[in-house]
Amino acid sequence: MKKLGLLFKEISENRIKNNLKESGAVLIVKYSGVSSPDLSTLRQSLKGIDATLFVVKNSVARRAFKDSGLEPVVKSIDGPCGLLFIKEDPVETSRVLCNFQREHGKLKLEGGFFKDRILEQKDIVTLSRLPAKQVLRAQAVMVLKSPITGLVIVLNQTLRKFVYCLEQIKNKKAS
Repeated sequence: MKKLGLLFKEISENRIKNNLKESGAVLIVKYSGVSSPDLSTLRQSLKGIDATLFVVKNSVARRAFKDSGLEPVVKSIDGPCGLLFIKEDPVETSRVLCNFQREHGKLKLEGGFFKDRILEQKDIVTLSRLPAKQVLRAQAVMVLKSPITGLVIVLNQTLRKFVYCLEQIKNKKAS
């Protein structure tokens, strides 16, 4: 029979591996100096955007990341770290983290990965500054729509000039 501590470490490691498979992005944050109620507030705000904060021993996290083939991320796991598993939108999650960091100051963004790309702190801040997904979609639609709109305006002006010319000919012949 296994000891309770070893069993807990195995369960935690398996949970991290499963979350790594399911998540599109993982961010690593250092929460040293952040109070427990503030961490609870952060967890509640992350729950609304389909992201979870998971705190685990560093040795367990390192082992899970190495087994998953994410060795470059392991160097960010040092000291009291939390793993943020993001299933949906990393932009919104990074925005929530940066806002929380601005308000509370103690939380530090260490790094992580998004799909196949390793992220550093500056990448996370850059992600937080991107517009929302709906705004990006609207901008893309406007870019695709603008040539068509220009063509319609040009064709409409040509037709309008033709009608104006016919009107002038009609007025000239009438007088």
